[in-house]
Amino acid sequence: MEDWKIKISVLWLFYVVALVGYLMLMLMEPGVIGDIMKGEMEGEKIGPELLLILAIIVLVPLIMAFMSLTLKNRTNRWANIIVGIVFVFFQLVALGDAVARSSAWMTLMDFSKLVAPALIVWYAWKSKQKA
Repeated sequence: MEDWKIKISVLWLFYVVALVGYLMLMLMEPGVIGDIMKGEMEGEKIGPELLLILAIIVLVPLIMAFMSLTLKNRTNRWANIIVGIVFVFFQLVALGDAVARSSAWMTLMDFSKLVAPALIVWYAWKSKQKA
């Protein structure tokens, strides 16, 4: 197994663990559980659409962790570059929101969730030079 594939797979798993940690910490914020019980999360109505989006956000990195170990090099490289860039974009938006809220824990968690997909793109891009 090639070293870059293992690194990318572990980074996808790191992203998911950081995401779950973020969600757990969010539940400890005052008033969040009350809002969830009312059917709202961060100003959005909790419904099937939101839950589907959250499920996709959790499942895609898990699928990518597996695919990173099983896909052929060229397909693997491009899948990780494309999906990684999408997740970098999402995390840049989330990081901007965390900084705007002046929340230290959110900023730290969102920054760690930004670094993982950025490194994924970097390792996938660098792997072309080794092939």
